[in-house]
Amino acid sequence: MGVTGIFVLVGLPITMVIALAFAVALNKGSKHLNAFFRAVFYAPVVASVVAVSVVWRYILQKDGLLNSLLAVFGIAGPDWLHDTRYALPALMVMTIWRNMGTLMIIFLAGLQAIPEELKEAAAIDGAGKWRIFRSITLPLLKPTLLLGAVLLSVAYLQFFEESFVMTQGGPLDSTLSAAYYVYQKFGFGQYGIASAASWVLFIIIALVSVLQFRILKED
Repeated sequence: MGVTGIFVLVGLPITMVIALAFAVALNKGSKHLNAFFRAVFYAPVVASVVAVSVVWRYILQKDGLLNSLLAVFGIAGPDWLHDTRYALPALMVMTIWRNMGTLMIIFLAGLQAIPEELKEAAAIDGAGKWRIFRSITLPLLKPTLLLGAVLLSVAYLQFFEESFVMTQGGPLDSTLSAAYYVYQKFGFGQYGIASAASWVLFIIIALVSVLQFRILKED
């Protein structure tokens, strides 16, 4: 649960901030470029998570692509997936990269639903871009932010495939998620423990969703 909690508490806000930043940038760009970049950023979502995990496992190997690039600059890269300090952050980076496309599309739709007249009126009254974003865009984007937060937190609380394919829960259980733990217990024939862990995970997902609705709900 500690590993899963870190994964959610760190990965969720970073994914949302990056996705919102890209959505804001695309919302102001040209239509033709927007269509191209939407397809580029959404492509990892369409790809199989197993295929993506296999590719990233190759990239993050000790003699993989990332360390080869670091070696060009004279940097000796670590064994990302077999070091307890880097294994979980490495999985987070891959998961954030894969999931930000979904949130970006959702946030972009929310941004395009905000009337431009409100922003123009605020600009006429002397509000700067940051004030407009903070006082108009973010409040009107609350329902969209809520949707993205709930969907992503549920997905991150159940993260399994990345750990299963890339690290098998190691090293030293540093990437052993709650969902992977349930999978292991069912595989070992410990059905009582697996069922209890499943219920605990279900209750936590429900509580997190309720908390997000409380925080981000409209007046």
